[in-house]
Amino acid sequence: MFSIPGKQAVTITPPAVKQIRKLMDRDGRHGLRIGIKKGGCAGMEYTMDYVDSADPNDEVVEQDGARVMIAPMAQMFLFGTEIDYETSLLESAFKFRNPNVTDACGCGESIKFKDVEELSAEREQ
Repeated sequence: MFSIPGKQAVTITPPAVKQIRKLMDRDGRHGLRIGIKKGGCAGMEYTMDYVDSADPNDEVVEQDGARVMIAPMAQMFLFGTEIDYETSLLESAFKFRNPNVTDACGCGESIKFKDVEELSAEREQ
């Protein structure tokens, strides 16, 4: 696992906590697992799934009753991310404010991360 002792991998805003808890309670789920996969015009996309249990290698973040599991392959890329939930006239959606993103496509569905060597060097400082 990729973590820094005493520092949560991600932070969750109050609106996101409320939405995660609402969906956990409604569906009787253990929490929300976040990952990344190849795809989209910028190269990577976030994945989100409600799950019944944490994988032993997941990084688990609990905040005010909301539980988020970060898939092992995504931990380095999501470290320092703020998860928010925004509602507008046209959509309601989780939003990721990720300091590791260097570029995003015009539609906002896919992202490009700093390369692995750069992320590793930043974490060692």
